[in-house]
Amino acid sequence: MSNAVWVVQTSLPGEWIEAEVGTWSAELVEGGLAACVQRDRITSVYSWEGSTESTEEWRVEIKTSQSKKDRLIEVILYNHPYETPQIVAWEAISTPGYSDWVQG
Repeated sequence: MSNAVWVVQTSLPGEWIEAEVGTWSAELVEGGLAACVQRDRITSVYSWEGSTESTEEWRVEIKTSQSKKDRLIEVILYNHPYETPQIVAWEAISTPGYSDWVQG
């Protein structure tokens, strides 16, 4: 197996409570699309419809395999509460043990 894992990152509304973010994250793991989901509170500053906005959000970082990445992104898009969600993905090199675990 390769030492690569895929990291998919998105953000969720800051007004969501921990339980809502936890449920949203757990569904990805329980559905077999993610090996691990990490989340933390952040402040995002961005341009939206001609204005500069600053919003509290949850950053959600998801570890998955290359074979599951595209389906994971589809599911995020389908279930995401934002009109235009941030979804970015990149390949990361990891230790053999961790990447084997993520690959399943």
